[in-house]
Amino acid sequence: MQVKILPFGVLKDWLGSTIMELPEGATVAGLLGHLAARGSGIPASTWASIAVSVNAEYARPAHILRDGDEVGLLPPVSGGLLADNALVIALTREPIDAPRLIASAKEGEDGAVVVFDGIVRNNTRGRQTLHLDYEAYEEMALRQMSELAAAAHARFHVRHIAIVHRLGRLAVGETSVLIVVASAHRAQAYEASRFLIDTLKKTVPIWKKETFVDGAVWTDGEPFPENIALNAEEPTHDS
Repeated sequence: MQVKILPFGVLKDWLGSTIMELPEGATVAGLLGHLAARGSGIPASTWASIAVSVNAEYARPAHILRDGDEVGLLPPVSGGLLADNALVIALTREPIDAPRLIASAKEGEDGAVVVFDGIVRNNTRGRQTLHLDYEAYEEMALRQMSELAAAAHARFHVRHIAIVHRLGRLAVGETSVLIVVASAHRAQAYEASRFLIDTLKKTVPIWKKETFVDGAVWTDGEPFPENIALNAEEPTHDS
């Protein structure tokens, strides 16, 4: 059977997209074993830190693959639009219009609007930044962002959530991600905003490449949560 491999972030530099032949009944763990055996030069530590998706859904090592599956190889995470009355979710390659999104979030019943505006700074650890490049597994990212917003909406009982993330090349000072939460009470708005950005950084498949005056590097992401990450203790080889 054939599966399509979709590597992202730094894995894209090593592997590139490819079609792979696998035996019937092969698992995610078996696929990773085959890839590691090909001598791609990817460090063992990188294999241990990734997550895997199958057809835009996170998958565990024992997941059995089928002919035609699309398998995403996702390093730790560092357009379309989904919207309804309570949620606005978007990926865009255009500058994010923060004032418009903030103004459109406000309604008469709101007592607070909390805004997280993530911007491109001019340095990282003393290295001068020229620009950033963001890429995403877009179908999966939109789905994950929508599920994340719905979870925050239910958990914190806020009225409105907007999450907009920029893709492509960003200059210093530009907004990379904007989160707007409107609520009757400020405490819930603050808590929901913090939950959204912290969880987004760990689970939504978006990656950042930072170009400095002296080189470029894919930014290391935070480890995936245990329910997503592939368990390094589980075998990564089968037949």
